[in-house]
Amino acid sequence: MGQKKLKPTHDIDYSKKFRLLNGQHPFKEQLPEQCVEYRARTRKSGKVLVFNFALAKEMGLIPKDHPHQMNSELEAEILKTFSLVIINEYDQIHGLKFPEEEIRPHTYMATRYLQLQHPNKQGKTSGDGRSIWNGRIKNQGKTWDVSSSGTGATQLSPATHLQKKFFKTGDPTISYGCGYSEVEEGLSTLFFSEVLNLNGHDTERVLAIIEYSKGISINVRAHPNLLRPSHFFGPLKQSNHAVLNNMFAYYMNLKSTDSDWHDLPKNKKHQYDYFLKKQTIIFAEMAAKFESDYIFCWLDWDGDNILMDGGIVDYGSIRQFGLFHHEYRFDDVERFSTNIKEQKSKAKYIVQTFCQLIDFIKTGQKKGLDEFSSSPYLSLFDDCFENKKKELLLIKIGFSLDEVQYLMSAQNKIISEFIKAYQYFERAKSSLGPEEVEDGINWNAIFCMRDILRELPQLMSLTGLKPIPDEDFINIIKSSYATPEDLKLTSYKRSKIKDFQVTYIKLINSLTSYYKSSNQSFDLDKELLKITMRSSIINKYDRVTGDSITTIVHEMMNKKPKMKPDDYDKVLSDFIDYQNLNPSLVTN
Repeated sequence: MGQKKLKPTHDIDYSKKFRLLNGQHPFKEQLPEQCVEYRARTRKSGKVLVFNFALAKEMGLIPKDHPHQMNSELEAEILKTFSLVIINEYDQIHGLKFPEEEIRPHTYMATRYLQLQHPNKQGKTSGDGRSIWNGRIKNQGKTWDVSSSGTGATQLSPATHLQKKFFKTGDPTISYGCGYSEVEEGLSTLFFSEVLNLNGHDTERVLAIIEYSKGISINVRAHPNLLRPSHFFGPLKQSNHAVLNNMFAYYMNLKSTDSDWHDLPKNKKHQYDYFLKKQTIIFAEMAAKFESDYIFCWLDWDGDNILMDGGIVDYGSIRQFGLFHHEYRFDDVERFSTNIKEQKSKAKYIVQTFCQLIDFIKTGQKKGLDEFSSSPYLSLFDDCFENKKKELLLIKIGFSLDEVQYLMSAQNKIISEFIKAYQYFERAKSSLGPEEVEDGINWNAIFCMRDILRELPQLMSLTGLKPIPDEDFINIIKSSYATPEDLKLTSYKRSKIKDFQVTYIKLINSLTSYYKSSNQSFDLDKELLKITMRSSIINKYDRVTGDSITTIVHEMMNKKPKMKPDDYDKVLSDFIDYQNLNPSLVTN
């Protein structure tokens, strides 16, 4: 058969969907108190550096058969839609005038949400400090919120309220408060978010990067729902029942078309408990996935750095490690962040706050947060977290999804025994103690769990599912952070190596009952081969980390003058294909 003929791009009306991203959004119509609206004007001299063709097709902005190639008509539409700068308070106070033809017909909103770094701790002054929402579009039953970072300094920036003045967009005396974003920041978010999205993490994604002089950019981002818990927590802190009630109604109306919320009750009274159960599960499983994949995301009670669906937003402080560096803390000048292990308690605290706000909506009386410390939803959180961690670990080992389901239902005791041995190695820290790193402090983990999970099934297939020598085990699992002192084979360490391997073998052997129940014979060699294949994908040797993303971005920044949007798209496509860690690539 011949190759499918591509539709000529000159026949495409790009404006059909792009023109819907004109500042109009139901949020500002339904919740005007929760946003600041700005007129915007055309920003000149920009060029499209990056366009995420795959994401644009998902969103319906371009046809599915559109080649991954930029053309003048498409670039013009992208710039027309997104190359904007707001007319802010500084401009208005100083009476700055702009050509009428450059001013857009609709306003764009910056949304209000709670942020800890603001002097006001009730969310009255905080929110989108350098971003506007471009609008919302729908495609094939899915809704997308679109926002742009770097479109000018809003009144919701921390700098405005710390220094008690409005800033001119681009003011060189202030960094974040100047309202601009940077190309390097956009590229880091692009690559990091696409890899995490591919591997099962909800996240905002970069649709386009528009470049201006001196490395400045507008970074356009999209996600099905860009609401954060902090959008709710602002009116909660202010005890504003009317706004909080409207926020809840707005959110539930959004979720009514979400396939994951298909059983949402129509009765509002029943929606309260439904909301709490759903959000509890979302945040418990999110925290479990972050911990399992060694992702640092600065969770805190204000719910500022996470989306309502557990999606990642704002990659400035996101890190992913190859080892479980659970003592790492990000240095935010005024304070150090939480660490990976503490993310669970922070996510749980957000759930506790959800319990408080739902009670407030229902009763009209705001109770203290401590009154919800024994909520049954917190017990549900713990159960969901532990179950998800177990499930993810069994998948890391290399079991199929059906095998995982069986093991979790029938072999919980063996799983728990294996986890104890696994966590001994996973959480072991360097004898050198804590040390400063470029962006904070860390106490290095010393064992690489991906290495042992990847190599062990191959070696045990040679031994007939018998333990390998302790010396071989420690040589496989050790990392470059381990010192000779860390690697000494003490009697206790030998006992842990034994526990690890014995329980690992028990898990595999226990599958005989699973296959017997389905009238299948258990073929050990075949099972070890499948575990080896799945584990080699999931625990890939050169799996991407935050540091490797930084290296890639630095290299692209050096080559930027020679690269076109098509080149970035090709690099991105090749990169994320190689980082596909989906074990379903191996047939069961």
